[in-house]
Amino acid sequence: MKPKIAIIYEQPQSSDQQKIIAFLTKHWGSPEIVSQGKKVNAALLPRVIARDEKGKLLGLATHAIDHENRACELVSIDSVILGKGIGTQLLSAVEKAAKKVGCHKLWLVTTNDNPEAAAFYVKRGFRLIKVCLNALEKSRQLKPQIPKIGKHGLPLQDEWLFEKEL
Repeated sequence: MKPKIAIIYEQPQSSDQQKIIAFLTKHWGSPEIVSQGKKVNAALLPRVIARDEKGKLLGLATHAIDHENRACELVSIDSVILGKGIGTQLLSAVEKAAKKVGCHKLWLVTTNDNPEAAAFYVKRGFRLIKVCLNALEKSRQLKPQIPKIGKHGLPLQDEWLFEKEL
């Protein structure tokens, strides 16, 4: 059964800021996320939060709007319960927020050790548009704690760029 959740849009520096930092640190090693050769503090980005009826944090998605290019980057998305629709609801909420400010595309990066994420995005209309070979070498210069071995014991080395027209 899918949990009953509330989707909440928040700007950075909400009263939950310390909880958001802790959540990002648990899922990403720190609030700083590196992709495409840049590092960003996801705790300082607009976000969508999924909470249960008791207020417990079930999921978080952060995003960055590029008004000039009318594009939105999904910087992070995480759910504490997989397979219950939380990630889909978070992603839909980010899409809605991006459309509201005039974005025509939503894009994201995942890594070569995460085929589950790739399948999740493709099922929701994203296309793999680019493979950035050995991109994690540069990312480790910005965030040295990125491991060399990722999920499934795979070498963590490439970035996969996905995009969806809105």
